[in-house]
This record gives sequence, structure tokens and C-alpha cells, in this order.
Amino acid sequence: MDLLEAVHTRRSVRAFRDEPVPGELLERVLDAARQAPTAGNLQAWSVAVVEDAGTQEGLAMAALGQGHVAGAPVDLVFVADGERSAAKYGERGRTLYALQDATIAATHAVLAAHALGLGTCWVGAMREGDVEGLLGVPDGHRVVAIIPMGYPADGSVDTSRRPLESFLHSEGW
Repeated sequence: MDLLEAVHTRRSVRAFRDEPVPGELLERVLDAARQAPTAGNLQAWSVAVVEDAGTQEGLAMAALGQGHVAGAPVDLVFVADGERSAAKYGERGRTLYALQDATIAATHAVLAAHALGLGTCWVGAMREGDVEGLLGVPDGHRVVAIIPMGYPADGSVDTSRRPLESFLHSEGW
């Protein structure tokens, strides 16, 4: 699948088959995330790969009870490293660039997973402190997204998108 096809056909998946994600596919998804552009090439992000059912249950609870977090064979938790970015860019690096870096990396992972036949769902609704405590995330880092990933259990549902004209502004607002 080419990139534009992946962009246009990716959908959020909230039901997964009870089948593990092969290590080779997981590595390819993570390597795609590693290729993401970052501010100053600092690569100010990390990812926790979570496959333990108990830890996944804890993530699901921290994600406000979203069961698909625990129902996926693997969860990828993307974390911004604000201190790494702040060392070069100060407060803007800490509060913005590191978050952007982690977000772009997670997006690369989501698109790569889709291209490889896997489903994902971006989970941003969570109690960050609970996730940080569960995973032992160090100070100066911030959880950006939990990405449940696995083989989709059923067909994805098409969702509508706003027409381009509804949010496009030419040469200003």
C-alpha cells in the first residue's frame, strides 16, 4: 500500500482478533516511528511497548475505561521527552516541540501499522499521571498517546471528513 492509500483508508479500530502481533511487524512499525522528523533531530520521544495483560488493564483504566486498550494484543505508549528538547530549545522545546516529536512518531507508527494490515486507535483521553505511574515514566516526560494495535476483528467503519474548503484559508485567516 502506498502512503496516500494508507492516509485515505486508515480508520480507528476498537476490536481486535485474539492473535499476537508478530515481532517482525512490531519492529517494522517501531522503525517507521523512528524515521519521523523531530525538532533539531533531537528525537525527543520514547515508546513503551506493553503486552502484559495486567499492565494493559491498568492502561485501560487510566484511559477512562476504554476497553479496546486492554483488548489489543499490544499497546504502544508514546512519551515526549521535554527535558531533551528543552536542553536545546528551552521552554518552547519542553512544552511544544517534544510533544510534536512524539505525535509525529506516533502518526508514523499508526500509518505503518495500517499499511502492514494492522489496526490501531489513537487514545488521548487518559489520566496521564496514572499512566506515568503505571509505566514508571520519568520526570520531565509526558505521555502523549496510547496506541492499541493488532489485527482488526471486523471491518472498519468509514467516517466522514469535513470538505477541504471548510478549513482552508489562503494567505491568512
